[in-house]
Amino acid sequence: MRRRVATATGVLALVATGLVAPVAAPSAQAEARECTEGVTRFVPQAPPAVARLGAPTAWSLSTGSGVVVAVVDSGVAANNIHFPKGSVLPGKSFVGGAATTDESGHGTAIAGAIAARDIGEKSGVVGIAPAATILPVKITGGEDGGDEEQQRSANLAPGIAYAVAAGADVINLSLSTTANRADVRGAVAAAVRAGVIVVASGGNREQAADAKDGLRYPAAYPGVIGVAATNGADVVTANSIRGPQVDLSAPGDNVISTFRSWGDCVFSQEQQSSSYATAYVAGAAALLRQKLPKASAAVIAHRLEATASRGSRTVRNDAAGWGVVQPYEAMTAVLDDTVAGPVAPGGVARPTPPPAVSTIDLTPAPDPRAPDRNAVLWLLLGVGAAVLGLGMARMLRQPQRS
Repeated sequence: MRRRVATATGVLALVATGLVAPVAAPSAQAEARECTEGVTRFVPQAPPAVARLGAPTAWSLSTGSGVVVAVVDSGVAANNIHFPKGSVLPGKSFVGGAATTDESGHGTAIAGAIAARDIGEKSGVVGIAPAATILPVKITGGEDGGDEEQQRSANLAPGIAYAVAAGADVINLSLSTTANRADVRGAVAAAVRAGVIVVASGGNREQAADAKDGLRYPAAYPGVIGVAATNGADVVTANSIRGPQVDLSAPGDNVISTFRSWGDCVFSQEQQSSSYATAYVAGAAALLRQKLPKASAAVIAHRLEATASRGSRTVRNDAAGWGVVQPYEAMTAVLDDTVAGPVAPGGVARPTPPPAVSTIDLTPAPDPRAPDRNAVLWLLLGVGAAVLGLGMARMLRQPQRS
């Protein structure tokens, strides 16, 4: 019997994101109206984020070839047609079974947003870094069953450590929690020291146990790029958690990606998901890693942040961070001390100049026409007096009548 995909109740409980109910975009309703287990369907529409992030232009410089992106999640269904042989490594499962299987579909959708291969006209699905290699690290689901939150709590730090040891260049963590765990903090610090680019969700309000704004981990750990989700207008909506952990933002709605073993699906929800936004930033990082193989992770993060699209070049905020990621600009910009925005690695924060204070001179300005006005005034007074005098003289000369 066919079974529907799980809806958006938060496949990742410790996290801010999860697999969400498939919703067809207007031009793809027929193809994606039923994202059903066992039924392969394809969506001819390209993911909107591909155009919004300028990916086709970026691909002229880099496709992520040779870059390994670890997806620490629910596994990746490597038998999806968008993942030909060699594009998904065996990886490791911490919950039994193979890392190349995925019971929930979340990890597969994330992997597709990062590195799905183009399969021709029947499908528009393609990842932001379409030649990157996916390393699945399965920390939830699997054959062991059990409580998913406990699984993630126990397996997140070992999963990150495994990704580093297995040679990941980028680690995608489409998850978040308010818990500042020592083991996860240590695993992230080790990854950062190893030069791995770590990208994590900044948090979703709708799926969080604590919906208040504030710090979310691992995004808040030093060296991690924290990501918020934007809507179709590239505006971060109320669903994204605000906080100092947010460094960048990226599309998080109407995501068209890989659906477990069965082709494509349009993933969406009432409010945007930072799971997918995180994947797009991880894919952008993969593009930069191929283009700039000798650059440090900190330099790549700085490039992504300094060139992000934002209203004010000098100011970040807790909603969107430094703005919406722009991979092509991040690869091509010439960055020096004159470029406004985040401080470059090893740089010194530029002091903010105090606002200029100016005084206003309220002294009345001299009237250049004053002499003329005075002359006219005296003339009028003189004429008036003369007329008055003549009138009185005439009255006096008239004879009095008896």
